[in-house]
Amino acid sequence: MRSTHQGARGRQTDPHEMSDSAIAMLDEQGTVLGWTRAAERLVGYPAGEVVGRSAALVVPSFEETPTASAFVERCRARQGWAGTTAIRHRDGHSLTVSMRLSMLWGQDGTVRWLVSVTDVRKLSQEVTNGSVRESLLTRAPIGIVVRDPQLRCTWVNDTMESHDGVPRDQRLGRRSTEALPGAEACEAAMRRTLRTGATSVHEFRRRLPSNPRREHVLAASFFCLRDAEGRALGVCAISVDVTESRRAQERLAILSEAGTRLGGTLDVMRTSQELADLAVPLFADFAVVDLEHSVPAGEGPPVYIGQVGERLPVLRRAGLASIRQGIPESPWDRGEPVPVPPAAPFTDILRTGRSHLEPVLDTAPGTWVDRDPVRARVIHENGTHSLMVVPIRARRILLGVALFVRTEDPAPFQEDDLLLAEELVSRAALSLDNARLYAREHAAALALQCNLLPQRLRGGAAVEAASRYLPADPGIGVGGDWFDVIPLSGARVALVVGDVVGHGINATAAMGRLRTAVHMLAEQELPPAELLARLDSTIERLSEGVPDAPDQVTAVTGATCLYAVYDPVTRKCTMAGAGHPPPAIVDPQGRVTYPDLPTGAPLGVGLGAPFEAVEVELPEGSLLALYTDGLIETRDHDIEAGMHRLSEALTEPGRSLEDLCTRAMDTVQGRAPSDDVTLLLVRTRSLSPAQVAAWTLPGDLTAVRSARHLVAGRLAEWGLDALEDSTELIVSELVTNAVRHSTGPIGLRLIQHQVLTCEVFDTNACFPHQQHAHATDENGRGLFLVDRLSRRWDSRPVAGGKVVWAEQELARDTAHTGPREPAVPVPVSL
Repeated sequence: MRSTHQGARGRQTDPHEMSDSAIAMLDEQGTVLGWTRAAERLVGYPAGEVVGRSAALVVPSFEETPTASAFVERCRARQGWAGTTAIRHRDGHSLTVSMRLSMLWGQDGTVRWLVSVTDVRKLSQEVTNGSVRESLLTRAPIGIVVRDPQLRCTWVNDTMESHDGVPRDQRLGRRSTEALPGAEACEAAMRRTLRTGATSVHEFRRRLPSNPRREHVLAASFFCLRDAEGRALGVCAISVDVTESRRAQERLAILSEAGTRLGGTLDVMRTSQELADLAVPLFADFAVVDLEHSVPAGEGPPVYIGQVGERLPVLRRAGLASIRQGIPESPWDRGEPVPVPPAAPFTDILRTGRSHLEPVLDTAPGTWVDRDPVRARVIHENGTHSLMVVPIRARRILLGVALFVRTEDPAPFQEDDLLLAEELVSRAALSLDNARLYAREHAAALALQCNLLPQRLRGGAAVEAASRYLPADPGIGVGGDWFDVIPLSGARVALVVGDVVGHGINATAAMGRLRTAVHMLAEQELPPAELLARLDSTIERLSEGVPDAPDQVTAVTGATCLYAVYDPVTRKCTMAGAGHPPPAIVDPQGRVTYPDLPTGAPLGVGLGAPFEAVEVELPEGSLLALYTDGLIETRDHDIEAGMHRLSEALTEPGRSLEDLCTRAMDTVQGRAPSDDVTLLLVRTRSLSPAQVAAWTLPGDLTAVRSARHLVAGRLAEWGLDALEDSTELIVSELVTNAVRHSTGPIGLRLIQHQVLTCEVFDTNACFPHQQHAHATDENGRGLFLVDRLSRRWDSRPVAGGKVVWAEQELARDTAHTGPREPAVPVPVSL
């Protein structure tokens, strides 16, 4: 027997919770032989007034029989007595008590009786107050041992053998340490009781010879018996087997701890590890949690219980804990796939969804262990002797399995251990299922986000571009960041970066709608400030049609945006912002500046304030960094500190854009970002004057002939003679329309970059639209001709009028990718 210490599997009984029962010892005639201080406190009689007299003095029920010995004889026939009765206090009033008479055996078959009495009013008060304290003397069966001052056993009842496994004949006349090795702590407690006279309660653990694998918990209460002179006659030890009660308390403590330790995260790997850490060493020596592979990935169809065919599901080790250093019991580390042997209990678990318990693990030849060499090796090497396998399930969906093993603890798992494991796993399953659903939503949002973002950046002749995107921490959800590089006419390019308010798949879907709207508005060649104003109106219109159900909200509820247009001909960049941080501009010498850009109101908030644009001239080779606030703002530092870190990362403009992107993103590495991080980095280019030809023509019909002549000469200089005929026809039509529908001079410009662009400027604010001419119409075929000869054409507003432009491929054989009729020269009316 060993004393219980405070720990995972037991607790030291609080001395203040000791039994207050009164104890008396009687002989076969009902005469009081021993008395305790608790008895004196209960009935008021000191030992000198009771010892040597009949127990009827205190117990009136003894008077109902001719003698007290007759009452004792009736108890002997019944092997004892227990019930509620009345006793007489020394001052004459009666007390209702719970009384128990237990028969004790001594040497040579002699008999004594132990009377234990507890005040019923106190018991009722404990119940009323919700006390969980147990009265050791009101539960059956109890073990009783009476020892003399030398701690030799003089009297014992029959129940005691079932508590510690020591037979009566081996106990009588011997001390505890002589009959029961390891009982030193028990003897020390009895000596203290003899010395002080105070009643005390202690817990001890004992493995019985009949069941050495299971440890029993005994709560023993020690009382000092006194004679008529108040001297110590010996010590009485009353014990109760509280194994099941303590195990129940331990299970409640484990479940209570599980409530605080499980489910605090949406990370399935972390929750799995928490489950394994909780099980070890509370009730297992080794525990693993293996998840079905789609659970941590958030992708793939779920596996349903009972639908296990020839192909077993793939499991991945997610949680791992052991009492041994280095966890030698597991051949697989966290994150590694775990094979499922067809002959193992796992197969039945996956098919039925029921747990598997092997109190004694069978490793004989021919068993499933024998057919799994990898697991058989670690089982034998680590002494695995008992295991439980519990499926982790949510409704009919299999999330994984949890394995619990005992190696050092010799006690086998039992049904109550399995119930505890199933309760823990069911609680973890709720958290894992929530995390699984979130992981699937996060994966879907991330996939949608990545698919909605541009797969390839086309900067054309204007810029070289590179980008980075880092989603927010999974616990927060993917946001609505986006960026874009949109080619415009005249070799220009639009640079866009934006951030939709919120996180999750709704924010991602809203981002997709907003990005599409930006593309449509960019196609109209609007100036940045006007484009943001149109975009703001578009968001408000989209929000008007949103249903009231919160789970259906996919419209933009607010967004920030920065829109810039860079012209490589003039090297000027015009930009406007809507609640977005300004871009970083790095000149070729590495100096970093942030333009004084009006902040503007975020999009979709309904303020209606006008947006303002600024124009800056950029030297060739300048860097322009557009980003979202996730790059510069953290929980611990303000935006100014983040902008300073970004500036330091960009101070070496000679590096490649990819290197610079990596340096800039390193400022957020090592921390879980609370928002998406987006960076668009461009290096500007410029077109040389030799690539641009511009003329001003009179606003009359002579302009058409002059335009043809000028275009033919410049194409010859550029070596583009193959485009001369088509370009002359395009220029003739566009200049003719300008002469007919505008007043004042006409501008003509050719730009040779990746394509050949022809631009015609006029003062008319009406934009041309292609019409389908009927057979008898004299007009309406000019723009049709332009459309057939060019790869694309359109118009855009400029200060004082508009520009109509058309682009042609430099290689004529790749001018059109779709089926078209061959271009036929058509006379143009002048």
